Amino acid sequence: MTKTKLFSAMAVAGACAFGTQAAFAYGQGDFFARAGIAKVETDAGYADSDTGAYLGLGTMVHDNVGIELSSMTETQVHAEGGTFKQVPINLMAQYYPLGGTDARVQPYAGLGVNYTTFSDESSGLGSIDESWGAVGQLGVDMNITDNFGLNAFAQYADVDAEINGGSDLDIDPLTVGAGAMVRF
Repeated sequence: MTKTKLFSAMAVAGACAFGTQAAFAYGQGDFFARAGIAKVETDAGYADSDTGAYLGLGTMVHDNVGIELSSMTETQVHAEGGTFKQVPINLMAQYYPLGGTDARVQPYAGLGVNYTTFSDESSGLGSIDESWGAVGQLGVDMNITDNFGLNAFAQYADVDAEINGGSDLDIDPLTVGAGAMVRF
């Protein structure tokens, strides 16, 4: 069975098993955590794409607005004739159009700031400065119970850094992920 079919079957089975739960509303004061697996694709010309774990923690400041701090395990990139590792950290404001309703499916869109650190630069590169940029995200939570659900998202970050010596590094990763979500 392919991973997509298995994931879909688990989502349907979970929804059926816990279908009697009724209070799915996202509301002001809720806290949430998301964890799972994410795949990073970098701009053309950068050879490595990498998969790693992600974690996000957030709170709902309004029925329709949340704030989330998220990060991912370090990923390795080949660029500019060398290799390095990067770790992104994102702080986003998220809009939930169905927040405050009992909808099982809660889509959201986020916009915020990305901070990326670099390490383990190969000797040909020199050091790479940290990067600050914008990040945008589209995602969806599928509630199985009042406090547990599945999550999927896609996000794009503007990651531009300067390599010691004057050249610029433009990575701009697209990250796609899926996992579990807990609200409390």
